[in-house]
Amino acid sequence: MARPRRILADRLPGDPNREAAIAAMIRVDHAGEYGARRIYEGQLAVLGNRPEALPIRRMAEQEQRHLDAFDRLVVERRVRPTALAPLWDAAGFALGAATALMGPRAAMACTEAVESVIDEHYARQAERLGAEEPDLRAAIEEFRADEIEHKATAIAHGAADAPAHEVLTAAIKGATRLAIWLSTRV
Repeated sequence: MARPRRILADRLPGDPNREAAIAAMIRVDHAGEYGARRIYEGQLAVLGNRPEALPIRRMAEQEQRHLDAFDRLVVERRVRPTALAPLWDAAGFALGAATALMGPRAAMACTEAVESVIDEHYARQAERLGAEEPDLRAAIEEFRADEIEHKATAIAHGAADAPAHEVLTAAIKGATRLAIWLSTRV
């Protein structure tokens, strides 16, 4: 695997400058936390107050805290949010509701898939930031730890027993990677 390039070090002609690279990180992370919140809202709309919804409520609260942090960064750093927010609003809720309609284990498989991709995404970002942006890197590392915990929670609550687990998680991982790619750019 190729070593991730630092934001300033190893810059090639045509690469975004430091400010643009950080803005893209904040933009995509803001979009991702917004999408995660919408996924959990969709799941909770279907599952309601059932006991299976308790871990989802806890994860949703953490995602809201992450979103609040990125809401502040968007304003502080004057970062343009993704133009795809209306799409992520609808798609996130629909994904959450659809997986919850398949059952609590499918909702957990959704979390497992999304958080697997986000774990990798945040790890790459932290590596790229290096020591250049200590506060942003610390936030990303803290949120990554929460996302890893969410994945473990999902697995502990039967994600692997979801109907068509392999197909479901592969599709969600692919969609998550596409959303990251698009939100970084649009």
